[in-house]
Amino acid sequence: MTRRLAFRKEIERRRFTPLRRAVNVPVWGDLGLRLVMAFALIGLVVAIHWWDREGLIDHHDGHISFLDVVYFTMISVTTTGFGDIAPISDRSRLVEAVIVTPVRVLVLFLFVGTAYNFIIKRSWEKFRMARIQKTLTDHIVVLGFGVSGSEAVRELIERGTDPGTIVVMDPSEERLQIAEDLGCNVICADAARDENLEAVRIASAQSVLVSAGRDDSSILIVLTVRHLAPKVPISVVVRAADNEILARQAGADNVINPVRFTGLLLAGSAQGAHIADYLADLASVSGRVQLVERTVAPDEVGKPLSQVKSGGRGLRIYRQGQAIGFWEDAACALQPGDIIVEILPTDTTEAGC
Repeated sequence: MTRRLAFRKEIERRRFTPLRRAVNVPVWGDLGLRLVMAFALIGLVVAIHWWDREGLIDHHDGHISFLDVVYFTMISVTTTGFGDIAPISDRSRLVEAVIVTPVRVLVLFLFVGTAYNFIIKRSWEKFRMARIQKTLTDHIVVLGFGVSGSEAVRELIERGTDPGTIVVMDPSEERLQIAEDLGCNVICADAARDENLEAVRIASAQSVLVSAGRDDSSILIVLTVRHLAPKVPISVVVRAADNEILARQAGADNVINPVRFTGLLLAGSAQGAHIADYLADLASVSGRVQLVERTVAPDEVGKPLSQVKSGGRGLRIYRQGQAIGFWEDAACALQPGDIIVEILPTDTTEAGC
């Protein structure tokens, strides 16, 4: 616990920033901007009416004061129109038709948009999120929807994962729109904050994928997730090799380094024309073969790894945290609780030999 707190303070000291934020203005700041815009438009109409006050007539006393201009502007913009003050010259009527009417429409849109954003939309999103939260269990949480996160979600969907069981958290509205178009549940929030992770019921997740775009951000998110969900599997993307140890110490079960994987592909291509192609084939569900990890079936216990019932090729066993290759003696008899990593063909109609 002491190490976790010390590491978190060190990361916060660096003052990292999220990838992007669509809007960097708080709710009341946004409301204030809308009000300022509305009153600025009304002020513009007041100035125009004051400049063209000779084209107006006051049926009450025949004199147009500044107060009369403000009063006439407000009833014009709000389309009240009592008729006690009215434009009489051609120029004043032209001003009302060409300038004041568009301003009236803009002000109306501003207030209608404000009501939609702060009442209707927010209430609907709150209701929708509450309904989603009730059914969130055994789901996949993707924290960060950049290049790696988006590719991971697309690959999951291609492999048959229901998009409705995927929750994407990212501070960018543009990225979340893409995730929502794929059918995923989305939340615009900072994944390093406890309350945001609790909102997506992180402790009930099947697994968590972290790709924040920066190693310090990703490691802090892993640290926070592990604190809230001690038993949930966490996979994280880091780009610097020296940060892989930090990611594991923070609580990540799987650490993926895309730079290292690219190096493996390049090295493989140097040693043979087809090695890199086969590695890419294994990594994607769109290839002819795919890697699958699963728990040993009851009727496979006691059999060798070479005789798995799926018809695939068993490659490795994970037994009590230890990796066992298919060539080792321990692979001659599967045991209860073993985790099998095997290769399966994506086209099950292909005949075997």
